Order: sequence, then C-alpha cells, then structure tokens
Amino acid sequence: MQQPDIKKIRNLIPHARGPERRAARRNLNRLVGNQAHSALSPDQIRKLIALETRLRASVAARHARIKSRPVPAFPAELPITIKKDDIIRAIRRHPVIIVAGETGSGKTTQIPKFCLAAGRGIDGFIGCTQPRRIAATTVARRIAAELDEPLGKAVGYKIRFQEKMATDGYIKIMTDGVLLAEAQGDPWLNSYDTLIVDEAHERSLNIDFLLGILKDLRRKRQDLKLIITSATIDTEKFSKAFDNAPVIEVSGRMYPVDVHYLTPDDTPDSDEHSHIELAAAAVDRLVRENPFGDILVFMPTEQGIRETTELIEGRGYKGVVSMPLFARLTAAQQARVFAPAPGRKIIIATNIAETSITIPGIRYVVDTGLARISRYMPRSRTTALPVSPISKSSADQRMGRCGRVENGICFRLYTEADYDSRPLYTSPRNFTRQPGGSHFADDLPETGQRGDLPFYRPARGKKYQGRDRPPAGIGCYPADR
Repeated sequence: MQQPDIKKIRNLIPHARGPERRAARRNLNRLVGNQAHSALSPDQIRKLIALETRLRASVAARHARIKSRPVPAFPAELPITIKKDDIIRAIRRHPVIIVAGETGSGKTTQIPKFCLAAGRGIDGFIGCTQPRRIAATTVARRIAAELDEPLGKAVGYKIRFQEKMATDGYIKIMTDGVLLAEAQGDPWLNSYDTLIVDEAHERSLNIDFLLGILKDLRRKRQDLKLIITSATIDTEKFSKAFDNAPVIEVSGRMYPVDVHYLTPDDTPDSDEHSHIELAAAAVDRLVRENPFGDILVFMPTEQGIRETTELIEGRGYKGVVSMPLFARLTAAQQARVFAPAPGRKIIIATNIAETSITIPGIRYVVDTGLARISRYMPRSRTTALPVSPISKSSADQRMGRCGRVENGICFRLYTEADYDSRPLYTSPRNFTRQPGGSHFADDLPETGQRGDLPFYRPARGKKYQGRDRPPAGIGCYPADR
C-alpha cells in the first residue's frame, strides 16, 4: 500500500473550507501526532488516504466557491457607501467590529455585501440575524435583488417553519431565534465564517444570549468574524464587552423632519382609548392639510391597531388605503405594506416598523410614544408586558421613518417635556424579564446551570436575584434543579 505524504496533507489543510479544515487538523493529530512516518499501521495509512481525498475535494470546492462568488455593487446614494472601504478594511483586520448606523444609512442591506467584498462567505455562510421574521424575509429579498440573484440561491433566509436557502449559498438571513437553535445542535456554528448581529440595540433575550455565546465562541474559533450593528446603540459598552472592538459610525440619510408635540392643554386624560382618538385626529389633520405622501401610525397593541383602523376607515377618505401591520399577521398580509397601492397608504403598526423594516414612501409619522415593554417584578418573580412610554432613542427611530424620501412631519402625541424626561435607551430585556422565559435558557451550549447564562452584560443586584427560579409554589422545575 502506497505511503501517504503527511507533509503534503498538512499543506492541504489551510486551503480547505473552514469546517473540513478544523476536522482535518483533529483527525491528523489523532492519527499520527508525532509518530514517525515508517511506523504507520495499514489502518492508519487507509485513514490518511481517505483524509487526503476529503481534503482535496474540500480544496476544489473552496476554489469553486471563490470563482462563483457574486460580485457586489454598492448604491452610491446610501450614506454607508462612503464608509465602504473603512468597513471592508476593518472586517479583514479585526475579529469583531461594531457599526452604529443611523436610520436610512443602508447598513442592514449593505454590510453583508461588504463581507462578500472582504473575502468572507467562502468557508461558510455570512449569517445575518434579524429580530423579526418579516425583517429577515424582506432583507433577504432586497439583497438578492441587488446582487441580481434569485432568492434562495446566493442569498436566502431561514425563519421558523420556513427556509429558502441553498446549501452552497453565501448570505443567509435569519431570525436570532433560528441561530440560537442552530447553536444548540452545533455549538461551534461551523456553517458560518461570518456572523452579523443586526438591531443589537433591541437587547432582547435572544440577542443577549447570542452575544454571550459568540463572545465565548470567538476565543475558540479564531477564523470567525463578528459584526454587531444597530441604529441606536451604546457603542462604548459594546466595544468594551468585546475587547475594545473598533467602532465605525455611519450617518443617516435624513431630510428635515418637522416635529409637532402636544401642548400641556392637549394632554390626554386617563381614558384608555385616548391615544387611539388622538392618533385618528392627527391622521385626519394630515389628510386634510397634506394631500400627498403615506402615513405611518405607531400603536402599542394589536387591539389599538384594529380600533384605529376602524376609526380611520370610518372617516371615508377618498383614495386612501389603511393597512395594519403587526407580528401575528401572515407573511402575505405583512407584505401588503411594501407593495404599491392604488391610493395613499395609511399604515398602523406596532414597533415592528420602528427599526426592523423600512417601508418605502413614508412621509408622515404619528407616534403615540407607547409600546408593550416587558417588566420584571422582583417580589413575585414574574414578568408583565404593560403598555409603557418608549425611550428617547425609540422615539427618534420612529421619527426617522419619515424624512427618507423628502421633508417629513412627525406628530408626537405627548409633550416635549415628557420626551425630555424619558430615558435615552430602552432597558435591556435581560434586565426586565426572567431568563427562564426563553425556552433556550435551559439548554444553551456552554452555559452549565441556569445561573450561568451567557449574557453579554448580566443584570446585577438584589433586584434581579432569583430571576432564574420560577415563582414560589408553581413547582415547574424538579427539586434537584
């Protein structure tokens, strides 16, 4: 039997694809280690020949991926294109980078293409997480269109119960929950050579889990690149958490926006439907005074959306189409807001339209200043989801939904003093929810006990103690846990 050339096998390893490269190193060390070439057994020789065959196939596949990689083009009108060279250079030089881009900068659609231009996507997918299913599907369609590729080939998506992604694709858009589920089955996330965590400012449990897992994984996988992006983010804290990772700031594309506040005399009373009536009145004023341009109304609840829609439709505006938008709608119903309409569109949405998606043609925004925000009650160790005032950064994001195509108008249904008194950022979800509320909390890779959950920035203090235990008396976990 012909003796394999171990040196030649070692030289092949750096040219193979990422997962095969790591497996080959382990297999080669296990088979021969420092053993002399002449002392190999027939079984070792057979396994080395098989290993060399696999490596050569992997090297050929890698060369084929390099040749067939899409060549991205970058729209000159997007503000992030000005920073293209800086971001591509940072991706090549640093294991982790943080991109803080304002609304309308183009970061969500362009950064995956920057990764392609930086040579990523050869050893695995360029994965990009989105907090919502509608965002994952629309972003995938947009990137595929810009690359002039059919959806599901070079660019695809994966959401719960639905996947449209080729095994030899390059860019994979998915919800953060999908990536967490994959991390349970493959703690090394071997399918990816680059991961982008988008909308990191939302700081949901899934995002915080992901950031903690990826921070640990970066120490084991030196080849993995991590990019954290957001519209509103505390860049200093994120940079410090990831070993002083470089931060790149990108300005947005904004036309002037005229912001109108309620006066103290107009402040609503305690009637629970007052914000619905105020929103309908603001829409009425916009329709009467401004005959052109679509309107986006932010409501805190699905019920509020339905009641506002009924009020608006009851006014009988001519040439106006009202469209609800919330997470529980089907994909086809959600897609209506992106399609051209025969008349003017009035879209009534939850905070799903705040940063995750960009609806074209919005010129006017009506902001109730409210959203359902998770709250943790330490005395009962339970979580509630009350309607609460949003933060300044969220209000600014809502305002940024208009002013994308021309001068915009934003009606804030609260006073300017109320806005000034609000916190700058929304509290992270792991400060306001029980970690056990996520079904990933019990079985995350490398976490050990529930008290050792891998939050990128864990909640501290007596107020948060006991959040990983259920309320007393429920008995939903066995006593030995």
